[in-house]
Amino acid sequence: MPTPLNRRSFLRQTTAAAAAGGYFVSHAAAQDSTSPNERLNIAAVGTTGRAGANIAGVSSQNIVALADVDSALLEKGSARYPSARKYADFRVMLEKEVDKIDALVVATPDHTHAPAAAMGLRLNKPVYCEKPLTHTLFEARTLADLAKENKLITQMGNQIHSSENYRQVVELVQSGVIGAVAESHVWAAAVYKDAKFKNAPKPANLNWDLWLGPAAERPYSEGVHPFKWRSFWDYGAGTLGDFGCHYLDLAHWALDLTAPTHVRAKGPKADLVSAPDWLIVDYKYPARGDKPAVDLTWYDSGKRPEKQLAKLEPILSKRDGKPVGFRSGQMFVGEKGVIISDYGRHYVVANSGEVLLAHDNKKSQIERPEKTVARSIGHHAEWLSGIRTGKKAGSDFSYAGPLTEAVMLGVMSHRSGEAFDWNAKTLTASSKKAQAFMHIEYRKGWTL
Repeated sequence: MPTPLNRRSFLRQTTAAAAAGGYFVSHAAAQDSTSPNERLNIAAVGTTGRAGANIAGVSSQNIVALADVDSALLEKGSARYPSARKYADFRVMLEKEVDKIDALVVATPDHTHAPAAAMGLRLNKPVYCEKPLTHTLFEARTLADLAKENKLITQMGNQIHSSENYRQVVELVQSGVIGAVAESHVWAAAVYKDAKFKNAPKPANLNWDLWLGPAAERPYSEGVHPFKWRSFWDYGAGTLGDFGCHYLDLAHWALDLTAPTHVRAKGPKADLVSAPDWLIVDYKYPARGDKPAVDLTWYDSGKRPEKQLAKLEPILSKRDGKPVGFRSGQMFVGEKGVIISDYGRHYVVANSGEVLLAHDNKKSQIERPEKTVARSIGHHAEWLSGIRTGKKAGSDFSYAGPLTEAVMLGVMSHRSGEAFDWNAKTLTASSKKAQAFMHIEYRKGWTL
């Protein structure tokens, strides 16, 4: 069985990570001198790109097993971890390593997130899984339920959730500085153009059958691996799927949102194969206690709330003495004013047009609210610490699951071509066409 981690030495590592600063450097604890057999034994599915960054984020521990369907990437990604055992199939890895590992990191194309993460959870392993948590809504609910049932520490890889800027915006919204918020806008500039399958010779280093995983069998398509998969419904969910869990996260967090009751997507006619060139999704969320119902709108691929930004951006440009624009961001429209933000900036603007407060704290007209949100020790460090202490990570599956469900509801509305009412408790949409996209049938040999 895996050697348990000494609590004192583990907390020393995570404290070092926090002191190093920044949610992108939670792997700083890798520099400590703790004995390797006092650390967690971690396996990972995926080895380069985001997977490589996630493995680096937990490299303060023992990286003992790695799986990748691309032998060239497996060799490249495992170079830093020469003692790690290597596999092509994560199912084989988990079966053979089950008694040798303490936790699992999953960072593959979206369509294999859930099969890998679910297997880890069913084997009673804490799981860190890259965003979006899953490829379908039903998968997201399944992972959240498995984590809850097995009382496991989990974390979704929307690293921006651990940033200081996001915490400050949450505190501003929840302090009531702009009054009650009943309207929010979220937009992401990234574009995934519609794509077509184009048969091509399979790279010799790629196990295409394993790469397909639960997806429908078909010949290798040019460029799908390692990046273009995001544009295809079989493997990804376009811009909304790729960035929704980053940008919608702040609105969900600050406004205490869970499940919308109505969803309507607007965009080009849905294609059977690939994601749209752009998408706008209107969500309606119910009142929560004394908080009013919220109309939230998502925009991507260059679409923005232009009417509102036409007023705000000139005000902010005048305040900063240089052009200020938000290619991507979030906007909270309250009774008394507006808060606008992105990954690293935020401004509070009163209805009068006066800029009351900004991320740089210059020319502030009001004081910052009390710090009511605990500061993060680092996105990966939260998960590692939680495994030892039992403390939930900030974007654990009980939070990340509903957030991912909201993202997938937008996809369901677009692909079905219909708006619908949504009952999160019973997992039912008022549109049968939309309901059909809640999950997919897995290919033989693959299970959730």
